[in-house]
Amino acid sequence: MQTFTEENYLKTIYKLSAEDASVTTNQLAATLQTKAASVTDMLKKLAEKKLIDYVPYYGVTLTEIGKKIAVDVVRKHRLWEYFLVEKLNFKWDEVHEMAEELEHISSVELIDRLDQFMGYPAYDPHGDPIPDKHGRMKQQEFKPISQLGVGESGVISGVREHSPAFLQYLEKLNLMLGNQVKVIEILAYDQSVVLTVNQSENRISIGKEAAKNILISA
Repeated sequence: MQTFTEENYLKTIYKLSAEDASVTTNQLAATLQTKAASVTDMLKKLAEKKLIDYVPYYGVTLTEIGKKIAVDVVRKHRLWEYFLVEKLNFKWDEVHEMAEELEHISSVELIDRLDQFMGYPAYDPHGDPIPDKHGRMKQQEFKPISQLGVGESGVISGVREHSPAFLQYLEKLNLMLGNQVKVIEILAYDQSVVLTVNQSENRISIGKEAAKNILISA
């Protein structure tokens, strides 16, 4: 059995490794908002349990068993988020912290029944794919709004940032999953993006960072 902290480390390594094959101590410290020395101590423990391959100053990667545990935690987190939004009517900006607690429930049968009860959803309320019981998940063909050119459009299908402030910001602008956006203008000064939503004549402007964190599909 792993502690909650160990599971959180494995999950974080898994998510960071999607962008960089080898994850550094500094990346983990920044993401987990802790000291590098604390990260090093935990990595040594995980390496002793053969959950990661860790070489000081060269980064860390998950072993097969470490990856399996990480994907399982991700699956539970995303299933609980889906349940909280779709069945208990929480808003998408309210569920992350609750799912952070629920993801550590160890009962395999409970999670499998939860998955079945909800009809085996493929994506959570933020557009992230939900792994099935075998760790498989649908591949995403998404790209950020920041990669669209003037005149190009797409459907909002996910977000990279899950903070309540960001999700509330998107909801206020009606930049919700399933809505279609079209780029009208990209401002040269700061790369802000001017958009229309669902073919409305009203135009909204979002900053460069927001445009990087909103994912669209064609």
